[in-house]
Amino acid sequence: MRYLIIGAGAVGGTIGGRLADAGYEVTLVARGPHLAAIREHGLTLRQPEQERSLRLPATDGPDGRPLPADTVLVLTVKSQDTEAALATWVDAPVAGGGTAGERLPLFTAQNGVANEPAALRLFARVHGVCVWLPATHLEPGVVVANGHPHPGVLHLGRFPSGSDDTDRAVAAELDAAGFVAPVRDDVMRWKYGKLLGNLGNGVQALFGRAYPEDLAERVRAEGEAVLAAAGIAHTDRAEEAAARGDLVQHRPVGGEPRAGGSTWQSLARGAGSAETDHLNGEIVLLGRLHGVPTPANAAVQQAVRRAVRERIPAGEFPYAELAKMLG
Repeated sequence: MRYLIIGAGAVGGTIGGRLADAGYEVTLVARGPHLAAIREHGLTLRQPEQERSLRLPATDGPDGRPLPADTVLVLTVKSQDTEAALATWVDAPVAGGGTAGERLPLFTAQNGVANEPAALRLFARVHGVCVWLPATHLEPGVVVANGHPHPGVLHLGRFPSGSDDTDRAVAAELDAAGFVAPVRDDVMRWKYGKLLGNLGNGVQALFGRAYPEDLAERVRAEGEAVLAAAGIAHTDRAEEAAARGDLVQHRPVGGEPRAGGSTWQSLARGAGSAETDHLNGEIVLLGRLHGVPTPANAAVQQAVRRAVRERIPAGEFPYAELAKMLG
């Protein structure tokens, strides 16, 4: 199969780079300075054991030529960019007739749980991916992947449930590229468990490594209460730890540990947006639907939006300001 990686940042760059290094045909989708750097110098993938410079085709969108019928689309943009990415690629023509939305499988390798329903509005074949992959993208053309001995664990399955031969074929190729890729009939249960873990991303983005752990536990507790009220099944920490084991350990790259998670990276790059409204915001939404208060998640949402708007550097949000939002 051929892979079109829609969003060649930390996750997409690692997945695309490893697949290409394993001999699979990969095209990267990027934009701005990152796209320019990839086109000029290739994608630099820095890992604990090696650094690779990969010359790969890169584009910012469809070019009018039909996509090969064996193309797999891997959506790795942040959740706030999902709708635009889906709209860009849904009507791309496919060799032999039809469009990407009608014929090609779309894998959502993203945080959050809102991407899959959005994709299913446009794409007939949607596969969820629960991503455990520690990586960083701060510099154009460069992705740092800290996972060792495997770069990541990628749980795959059909949305809304089940699995098929495409999941198994993609999982086999991801395994060949060094990932661990279990196929799950209940992939969304794993993604809801990952959502609970990602509720602390905004807290880390606001306050850095020395973030208040009581606040991180509070946003998770609100999330667990909301999912219980909504009757939504999810994995817990023990099940996730058992599945992960020692498969993906965080290792320094070039003597440096991983700087921060995905939301922290958005603030650090001055990206102009962050995924918090699709992480903590998902809990706020479900809380309002089911009558469960979620003041801590709402406060984190508001604070991250302010940090983005006022360009407050990652890790430097005044805690007193968040305390006011919490009341």
